[in-house]
Amino acid sequence: MDLAVTDRTRLRRKKERGHFDWATVSAILDEGFVCHLGFVDDGGPVVIPTAYGRIDRDLYVHGASANHALRTTASGMEACVTVTLADGIVLARSAFHHSMNYRSVVLFGRATKVEDVDEKRRAMLAIVDHVVPGRSTDTRGPTEEELRATLVLRLPIVEASAKVRTGGPIEEPEDLSLPIWGGEIPLTLNAGQPVADGQGDTRVPAPAYAAAYRRPVR
Repeated sequence: MDLAVTDRTRLRRKKERGHFDWATVSAILDEGFVCHLGFVDDGGPVVIPTAYGRIDRDLYVHGASANHALRTTASGMEACVTVTLADGIVLARSAFHHSMNYRSVVLFGRATKVEDVDEKRRAMLAIVDHVVPGRSTDTRGPTEEELRATLVLRLPIVEASAKVRTGGPIEEPEDLSLPIWGGEIPLTLNAGQPVADGQGDTRVPAPAYAAAYRRPVR
């Protein structure tokens, strides 16, 4: 089911770039793995970058139980989460029309502290798998002590929108005759070769999901 348009998610500018279908929103969330969590603390705005994971239509973030940002967000206040993927730098013939091709999601809502131990464990492993698919089945799971030391927040993906820009620069007709190059510099995320930490059993090879690491293809 697609997302309903609200006053907070309705696009005021470039409405044609807005998307409220679940396929677009979920694909962007699945390709990204760093979000920015925004909230109000002591009367002022605060934005914190953090890793995240998704289970169905719930987004999860986690940190230490004493994490001030998460504790503040868990108090019941409204929060905003953004995820942005940079796909290309757009060079126009005028400085004014330079731009960027991107895909982004903005999510509003109230985050809830996860109290159920089983859900907390699933969420922690989902975040691990979201960053490195397949990793959770190849690691030691969190202990009871580690679960107690971790604060996990759940934010339902209900009030959200995506915004996407593609294509070349938007040029003024009179600028097209200028002897200036215009176009796009595509951007992709490329992983290097895994580097072992040199600890433990050094005979264990890098797993395939590390040696051939890549994000989901859009």
